[in-house]
Amino acid sequence: MARHAFVHLPDPPVNFLKFLLDQWILVLAAVTSGALLAWPLISRGTQGGKVNATEAVRLINREKALLIDVSEPSEYAVAHAAGSRSIPLGGLENASNLPKNKALPLVVVCPSGVRATRAAATLKRLGYENAHALAGGLAAWREANLPLEKSA
Repeated sequence: MARHAFVHLPDPPVNFLKFLLDQWILVLAAVTSGALLAWPLISRGTQGGKVNATEAVRLINREKALLIDVSEPSEYAVAHAAGSRSIPLGGLENASNLPKNKALPLVVVCPSGVRATRAAATLKRLGYENAHALAGGLAAWREANLPLEKSA
């Protein structure tokens, strides 16, 4: 006659919870590591896709990107990136001088980059999926020694 030995094992959820409590430092490290790895993917969607001045120039030269300046008219008159179109942030949704081709890359500029980020998100909502904010704004453009213009 064969004899069967049965070993009673605790329920799996109890083992798992005990492990989590016993190894809380490892669990915390794993969760933190995962969050830090996921952060660039999460923040990229909310930032409207920021680009630096070098990447903006590459988009303009190679992909025929348009520069859109969302500064107020008085700010635009003082200084703006050469060749940029003035479309103040408040009038962006009703602007008639946005390109008809929504696949065309857009680089959005403002003095600091804050309004440009919001404008890029607005443009994406309007269907311009290739809209990018210039990180650092006009200050970064100036720092990169890129051409500026003044309005009369």
